[in-house]
Amino acid sequence: MLSSFPVALIAGAALGYLAGLGVGGGSLLILWLTLVLDIPAAQARLINLMFFITAAGSVSLFRWKQGVLQLKKILPAILAGSMAAGIFSWIGLQLDAGLLKKLFGILLLFTGVRELLYRPRNCK
Repeated sequence: MLSSFPVALIAGAALGYLAGLGVGGGSLLILWLTLVLDIPAAQARLINLMFFITAAGSVSLFRWKQGVLQLKKILPAILAGSMAAGIFSWIGLQLDAGLLKKLFGILLLFTGVRELLYRPRNCK
């Protein structure tokens, strides 16, 4: 039942909504794929990457049309992020899958605690 098309459609729409808000729909997608659908971690990461590229591309296009996104200012970050993603993806392939799962779990816990305790700064 959880792997049916309607459930996948609802989960994808909900996670896309969260990704559009910048909440981290990709992290939740990996949890959904590995814990609920029992998809191997390597395959879940690949699906997550395809999801992220699609979501980030469409959200970036909308933000650019709104005039919020200034490509000249963020181009260095895009290039550095792309290079780092490639390098660390290769490093991830060299690591034991169990260790990678534990590191990812720690990252999710840290991120969750940070989000719970985050207080916006007063910018005056």
